[in-house]
Amino acid sequence: MSSDNTPQGESGEPQPLRKDEPAAQAAPGPSAVPSAGPGAAEEEQTGRQRLAAGLWPPRVSRAQLIVALLLFVLGLGLAIQVRSNSDSSAPLRGARQEDLVRILDELDGRTTRLEDEKQRLDDQRKELESSSNQAEEARRQTVEKERQLGILAGTVAAQGPGITLRITDPQGHVQSDQLLDTLQELRAAGAEAIQINGVRVVASSFFSDEGGGVSIDGKKITQPYEFKVIGRPQDLEPALNIPGGVVQTLEKEQATVAVARSAKIVVDALRAAKQPDYARSSSP
Repeated sequence: MSSDNTPQGESGEPQPLRKDEPAAQAAPGPSAVPSAGPGAAEEEQTGRQRLAAGLWPPRVSRAQLIVALLLFVLGLGLAIQVRSNSDSSAPLRGARQEDLVRILDELDGRTTRLEDEKQRLDDQRKELESSSNQAEEARRQTVEKERQLGILAGTVAAQGPGITLRITDPQGHVQSDQLLDTLQELRAAGAEAIQINGVRVVASSFFSDEGGGVSIDGKKITQPYEFKVIGRPQDLEPALNIPGGVVQTLEKEQATVAVARSAKIVVDALRAAKQPDYARSSSP
């Protein structure tokens, strides 16, 4: 038996010591750390498998899926909106300042009209909702429409703002055609109801000269001729006083003309409702 520390192989023959091997490896002492056994490797492999199993496949709850889907849809909508706004504003980039101002004015006007229409529709909706009986509301609207038509036909009394026109003709020079011109001028200025010396004037009224006086629908009237007119005073009075208009024409006939505005004009002369002989309503 040899007494040196030269390493030996399985055959018992001494093996040469390599230069790159440390001495501790050549002759392990009692303080060398023992290598991990098969049990430690199996435990390490099991931990990795557990980590991989915890990460994949990902475990997502149903609530998280819904939130992710909503966020995706919201982002897609915002992207489409931004792209749409960018495309729609492209034609305006090369527009002139005057064109942009005109477009803005048109948009403002359209917005105002739409807001007014919305307000009107909202009022109608509230009125219908607050009505406990739609049939009763329809009947009320029918009565109101009938009243409006009655004012135009002269079968219903009316009141409202307007003017009083008084024509004094001491010389008797004012003829029926001049009174008719006065009536036409008032209608063109927006008169809605007219009464002359207690006679209600409507669309079918006619003027004539009879016995040195004036007749309306066959009823003779005498001067002073007093017109009670319901309408917007700010439109009626200027229409009579325009150069070469009604007032100047009557004054040339040596008549005196006085026009007075009033917040309340009452037109209470009525005409009998006339039933048509042949015309019938076409509505069912």
